[in-house]
Amino acid sequence: MSIHISHITRLDQSGHKHILDAISLTVEEGEFVALIGPSGAGKTSLLRVIAGLDQIEKGEISFDGQHVEALPPQERNIGFVFQNYALFPHMNVADNISFGLRLLPARSRPSKKEINQKVLKLLELMHLPHIADSYPHRLSGGQKQRVALARALATQPKVLLLDEPFAALDPLVRKNIRRWLRNLHTELGLTTILVTHDQSEAIEIADRLVVMQNGKITQTGHPHLLDTKPATTFIMEFMGETLTFPCSIKHNLVVPNNPSLLPFAAAVPEGPAEAMIRPYEIALVPGEGQARISRYEHRGEHLYLEIETEKDPLSIRIPYTAQTLPSGPIGIDISSARLFRNGHYLEETSQTGNTLVYSI
Repeated sequence: MSIHISHITRLDQSGHKHILDAISLTVEEGEFVALIGPSGAGKTSLLRVIAGLDQIEKGEISFDGQHVEALPPQERNIGFVFQNYALFPHMNVADNISFGLRLLPARSRPSKKEINQKVLKLLELMHLPHIADSYPHRLSGGQKQRVALARALATQPKVLLLDEPFAALDPLVRKNIRRWLRNLHTELGLTTILVTHDQSEAIEIADRLVVMQNGKITQTGHPHLLDTKPATTFIMEFMGETLTFPCSIKHNLVVPNNPSLLPFAAAVPEGPAEAMIRPYEIALVPGEGQARISRYEHRGEHLYLEIETEKDPLSIRIPYTAQTLPSGPIGIDISSARLFRNGHYLEETSQTGNTLVYSI
């Protein structure tokens, strides 16, 4: 099922502050989309609006072209998994999973035998066939997560909404569960929207990322696009560790203010700019500058380096190899940097000679 959201606006209780500010988004059938951004960005609010749990002041929501703004949650054919799982402690696992089925109107409610069969099938799908009679307090975090997913899937929804579903899990279980969830999404042909504050998690599991900030969508796209061409400095920093260097651009040459950093070519508009780069993208060029390595430490697959430059000291990491580090002066190559002006990405000149500046 496809989801189309058009100019959704939601205000806080005061009626003055925007929680969601004219949000528009389309999620295609079978797509796995991750909503990412800092706390307070509006991610969970958008998910709850799609589910029908929160009301909107303006805008439209449609599923497969059919408007659903006026429909209650139970009529939207969605499955919702909350951050705290929301399992009923007084019910065993089988009863938790079958809860939604037993609430269906009599005309569409399966028989007791059919409900039991469906519960067993879902437990098999979740790789939990042995815990039907267990109660939530006896389950591990990963088991609770899968039971919550089974309950959300029991009514055979076409859309699955997940609100920080892995937040309470330890890192190893978290990694295994999200891979399993991605496979489940594909196997069942679901349309899935995940809310997470963990960009690495979103990159691993989602087809497309939607970055939110202050109740607005700032950029959407494949993870590679958001990393290589982030629309704003905020997105660049949110997507991973970043180093920032002021520079000036003239005649298609980027000249960092720090003379230890080597100039590099870029066909972008002239003027002051910021060059932003991941620490592991920096390269060292022996004999090309006046910087020197003052300290290094080997950790796993990387070398962590402290470098004295002609201005401020610099901390970077580079892939570990058996090669000897240069002991003499070095230049610092930041030619893989993204360039920004006034907080916005500078697009390189197109082949037709027209300069494009990315705007939002």
